[in-house]
Amino acid sequence: MNRLVRISSIAGLAALLAACQAVNYSPAPVLREAPQPRDQLQGTWVDPNGIVSSFNNGRFETRTTDTNSLLADGNYQFRSDRLVEIQLTSRVRGTTSTVNCAIVSPTQLNCTSDAGAQFSLARQAVG
Repeated sequence: MNRLVRISSIAGLAALLAACQAVNYSPAPVLREAPQPRDQLQGTWVDPNGIVSSFNNGRFETRTTDTNSLLADGNYQFRSDRLVEIQLTSRVRGTTSTVNCAIVSPTQLNCTSDAGAQFSLARQAVG
């Protein structure tokens, strides 16, 4: 009987050790927030007529160069890495519209308004 208890104890201990080996004790994965895309539009852009557009943290403004009068303003948001949508209000016409711009290079935007007008903006050099 003593031998049976000893064998049972050893078998139980072996089973316990085997169970410890089977359990995965890896640390829980660390969840990190996905990096936000860098705002490639941040800064000042100019159209071929010299009209200046500014993009700053989701806000958009277009002003004249001579008097700095506000022509249009609104908001922008990225639809993808290379496509941005601008919701703007023309302060001259009193209308609202949507403009989609493709970022074709770090210094050029090709844009199309919801009315079909196409235009380009070039990044204005700092300084």
